Amino acid sequence: MKIAIIEDEQAHTDLLCRYLEAWSKYRDIPVNIMSFPDAESFLFTWMGNRDYDVLFVDIQMKKINGMEMAKRVREQDPDIAIVFTTAVEDYMAEGYEVEAMRYLLKPISQKKLFQCMNRALERGGRERYVLVQTKDEILKLAVNKIMYVEARGHGCVIEFCPQLSSTFQVETTDSISVLEERLGKKDFVRCHRSFICRIDKIRYIRRAWIELDNGSRIPVSRREYSDVNQAFIRYYRRERVKNGR
Repeated sequence: MKIAIIEDEQAHTDLLCRYLEAWSKYRDIPVNIMSFPDAESFLFTWMGNRDYDVLFVDIQMKKINGMEMAKRVREQDPDIAIVFTTAVEDYMAEGYEVEAMRYLLKPISQKKLFQCMNRALERGGRERYVLVQTKDEILKLAVNKIMYVEARGHGCVIEFCPQLSSTFQVETTDSISVLEERLGKKDFVRCHRSFICRIDKIRYIRRAWIELDNGSRIPVSRREYSDVNQAFIRYYRRERVKNGR
């Protein structure tokens, strides 16, 4: 899960980071945490990359406060989970306007944070998109339809599969390291120096190659073989936990 903390007090940022890392270890779910000291710096980053899953937003910040920032975000993203952190309860009525998932009153407890993250996980399943740069345009691709990414030349080829019966490829000028960062390591795994694949699209793994649900085969290197197997096992273990099995 990709998480942003927008908080102007470093002590609170550090506390949230510790709790989130503890939750990540407890649930065996990788988290990518980024922190921002004010709303302006977050909005600047967010406009270029909107793939965050959860925002922890301090309401009482200078210049643009957390509530105003959340309103701007909600105008562009109706699904992202927004959690307000505040020392006062005066803003709760306004939170309905931006459909805040929860308020966490400071000082924040680890138990409340865990409950909040479990709820965010249950909300999962919303369509997530990634922006990719081609020679002529910027494309918006649904992340859960991407089968794999292959480094080729100075860019990459993305195999995109809207349905199992229709697969096509997109040539992008983005590097594989850039796309790996955008896609995140929760759902994707590096299986070869030149390949990243979506874990839930793996049909089976052989010593030298992987077959995906649409029939495509991509190489798996000896160096990455063990990590791919472990990522595959962890993914389905998380799914069982999430579905109560």
